[in-house]
Amino acid sequence: MSERYERSIVWLRRDLRLADNVALFEAARASKSICLAFVLDPSLLRGDRVGAPIVQSFFGALCALRADLRARASDLALLEGDCARELGALAGRIGAQALFYNEDYEPDAIARDARVTRALRAGSIDVYASLDHVYFGAGDVTQPNGNPYAVFTPYKKRWLDRHASGPKLPVPSARAIEGTLLGRPAVGATLEVPAPEAYGHAQSERNPHANEATARALLDRFLRAGGGVDRYAERRDLPALRATSYLSPQLRAGTIGIRTCVERAFAALGKRDRAARNDVETWIAELIWRDFYHTVLRMWPHVAAQPFLDAARGIAWRSSEHDFRVWCAGRTGYPIVDAAMHQINTYGWMHNRLRMIVASFLTKDLLIDWRKGERYFEQHLADGDMAANNGGWQWAASTGTDAAPYFRIFNPVLQSKKFDAQGTFIRAMLPELRRVPDKYVHAPWEMPPIVAAAARCEIGKDYPAPIVDHARARARALEAFAVLATGARRANPH
Repeated sequence: MSERYERSIVWLRRDLRLADNVALFEAARASKSICLAFVLDPSLLRGDRVGAPIVQSFFGALCALRADLRARASDLALLEGDCARELGALAGRIGAQALFYNEDYEPDAIARDARVTRALRAGSIDVYASLDHVYFGAGDVTQPNGNPYAVFTPYKKRWLDRHASGPKLPVPSARAIEGTLLGRPAVGATLEVPAPEAYGHAQSERNPHANEATARALLDRFLRAGGGVDRYAERRDLPALRATSYLSPQLRAGTIGIRTCVERAFAALGKRDRAARNDVETWIAELIWRDFYHTVLRMWPHVAAQPFLDAARGIAWRSSEHDFRVWCAGRTGYPIVDAAMHQINTYGWMHNRLRMIVASFLTKDLLIDWRKGERYFEQHLADGDMAANNGGWQWAASTGTDAAPYFRIFNPVLQSKKFDAQGTFIRAMLPELRRVPDKYVHAPWEMPPIVAAAARCEIGKDYPAPIVDHARARARALEAFAVLATGARRANPH
């Protein structure tokens, strides 16, 4: 950037870190001094799209970031209120001529950023947006005709081709800001990081913690020899094991850069023999899925509120608040489903295989609209990212891009036997089933009375009876989802 500013603001949002931060890097290169700012939006923080785990995660990351900045004799300008008004006022107080920020593909964020840009430019402040939260932007990985991909496999192939021809290295933003950070007295007195309770959210030490140090440690542990990435392809679907990276809350808060994750993954790939390469490649594919779902949200923003497939608008969802609440509480009578819901309700996180199982159960077995489950996840996950959450729910509900065929309906008992064979995870989450023998832990209603008595687990008393019969629920779902087959025939008459 040829223009040199005396002073600039870096507006942080979902990028709460100093390392590998594109907006921070660009601001440092273009400015003699920079001030980092974050704006608390009370309407968002008290709204129904966020819950305690993600608020606590972000506030923890803000505390860690502020401590890092203060150790460098600077500070974080923490503001509260309307973003345009607060950032404009900050620019006036410190004499800033430019604002730098990283893009966000969520529809509300795009509208907000447009309002802030207009307001600040009207006040003669230059505004610059950078791509940071995804590896490749929505327009970077396209079909030969320029259209976006709606199917993952060809998207992944094109993504890998783009990476091979020009990988994106992490930007040295932490080094670039040395000597450019505005001193703490110049930043001025601003808000302290509030407790989540200030916005109606209860704290829990069981929720994931997000900060740069934790994120780096998780990545190091996962990719080192003998770490979680070893046998990842084989073990990642087993919820009883610590066999995933646990980086999703960190990526959501932006305490680690996606370019850092990709570079480290490919570096690890190059150090492994052919047999072990599949494990790293499988994790890289998960990072590509993340880019894919963000692309879908950016190119088809209607998915934020509606199904991707037009035909899916015709699905006759059931309206049963009772059944939904039973699912939320983890009292469906299907142990793998209930254990998964206990995990999200207690720890603010859920294993990915379990997310698929509980989403299939809600949308297929209970025939309840996927949007209710999507919103529940948003409110209870520390990694509640709209793009990935929406993509996962629409996949499970067979309403989205590259979705599971509507006739593929998870059998919760078979899923339980396959991915938690000894019931280790189930027993860890559901104490009432700890004495139930392996033979019955996946379907405890099948226990003979004498076995139930010995296990101190009377069905209907100590543990609920199944809310639905899976075979009948499956038949009901196939009938309701038949509109997708009709829609497909109309769209593809030949």
